[in-house]
Amino acid sequence: MNLFDVYPVNDITIVKAQGSYVWDADGVQYLDMYGGHAVISIGHTHPLWVRRIEDQLQKIAFYSNSVHIPLQQELADKLGKVSGKEDYQLFLCNSGAEANENAMKLASFHTGRKKIIAFKKSFHGRTSLAVAATDNPAIVAPVNETDNIIFVPFNDEKALQQAFKENGGEVAAVIVEGIQGVGGINIATDSFLQKIRSLCDEYGAVYIADSVQCGYGRSGKFFSHDYAGVNADIYAMAKGMGNGFPIGGILIAPHIKPKHGMLGTTFGGNHLACAAALAVLEVIESENLIEQSRQRGMYLLNRLKSINGINNVRGRGLMIGFDVPEEIKDLRKNLLTKYQIFTGEAKPNVIRLLPSLAITRKQVDEFIELLQEEIESLKPKQEAVAEEQ
Repeated sequence: MNLFDVYPVNDITIVKAQGSYVWDADGVQYLDMYGGHAVISIGHTHPLWVRRIEDQLQKIAFYSNSVHIPLQQELADKLGKVSGKEDYQLFLCNSGAEANENAMKLASFHTGRKKIIAFKKSFHGRTSLAVAATDNPAIVAPVNETDNIIFVPFNDEKALQQAFKENGGEVAAVIVEGIQGVGGINIATDSFLQKIRSLCDEYGAVYIADSVQCGYGRSGKFFSHDYAGVNADIYAMAKGMGNGFPIGGILIAPHIKPKHGMLGTTFGGNHLACAAALAVLEVIESENLIEQSRQRGMYLLNRLKSINGINNVRGRGLMIGFDVPEEIKDLRKNLLTKYQIFTGEAKPNVIRLLPSLAITRKQVDEFIELLQEEIESLKPKQEAVAEEQ
């Protein structure tokens, strides 16, 4: 049987990981500046995380949500405390796509409406409604196409106001990433998020904060949306929530009331997932990783801004992107093959950095030095091309 070919993959097999390093089958060490799509929040195979899962595995790995699972309430209590959203409700699922899918479904149940406002360059997942709200026609199947999604330019307050003016009575929700990840590390302005809040209040719509990639402390606050000083009605979470163990969830404001049958899940909130997620929050809290993310991210941003040869360095905390000029377009590939550094990308020319929140200053310096070295090595080629022209 063949595996269904859905991704272009690097010819590397990772067999071991620790902190911000991973090792391949040949024993070669790599610096992980990408964290597997922002999944690794507290560092690979953190000892507390490993122990939490192992201890739980010795007790029970799974039973369905038809019985009490005290770990779920323990997770809700810890999540409320660390996030500062203690009056919210928690629904647990398995992935970011599921989180966004359930968030939009819940908003539609709550309002009795069908329309969703989403934004250009958005990415919300690959399930039916999540992918319909994603601005990438190439991954939207015909069965996913719907007239219920209204796409508006990101950070365009006038266009957003106009969309509400034209469709306000039909809008169930606005879904927005605090920092667009796949879209290229585009940061929602504070005033834009404040405008979403005020328009949702005015028209009775639900504000959904997609925090799947930009949440869980990565931005230097628990949710990147918190920079705007307003609360969303629903926060969608996943990726860093389990540090590699599949788990997702939505935080739901108290005014949105549950009803049996609205939402459901088989694997969501299972014993092992809750154990992994509790370990993540315990480490974030005990190692002060949200503040470290803010400080380390500021240091990394400042060092990147001092480098000649890359453009438009931007980000918050440890969610950072920069543009790569066409003349050194091989930069990301060479960082991996020549220097053993994993980074991410956004089409057409953005390198994304999403390392563990526990990355050390020394590891940041290591990355910067090798990045500068490779940019310098590509410059002669760049200059030769210029001379030929």
